[in-house]
Amino acid sequence: MEATLELPPDSIKSFATLVNDQNPLHHDDAYAEASRFGSLIASGTQPTAHLMAVLATHFSAYAQPLGLEFGIKLVRAVKVNDVLAMRWLITDAHWKASLDGDLVKLDGEVLNQLGETVVKATATIVVMPRKARA
Repeated sequence: MEATLELPPDSIKSFATLVNDQNPLHHDDAYAEASRFGSLIASGTQPTAHLMAVLATHFSAYAQPLGLEFGIKLVRAVKVNDVLAMRWLITDAHWKASLDGDLVKLDGEVLNQLGETVVKATATIVVMPRKARA
């Protein structure tokens, strides 16, 4: 499962506002340019939310997925105008009767346009069969 995400300045600022992350590194161009990062950076919640959404989008096309557990490591700052490649790899999957679905474990990764890892992730989700509608 893969997806891409472009991060222009307005996306970084509006997402940070949406999640109430008031860190000036996400809102104030001058402040961010004077920082060690040299530009605006995305709130850590932005790439991680999009990475998690890749799973929901992929599996909900044919099933009912539910996230159970996510582990996230922010490896490197995501800068303004970065283009991120997000991907998940299934590492284990087996039927779990008590959940009425497949218990799926995955490893995730987000790379910037330079090929640098910016986020590493793990996930455990349940993927249940979609019930027929009456």
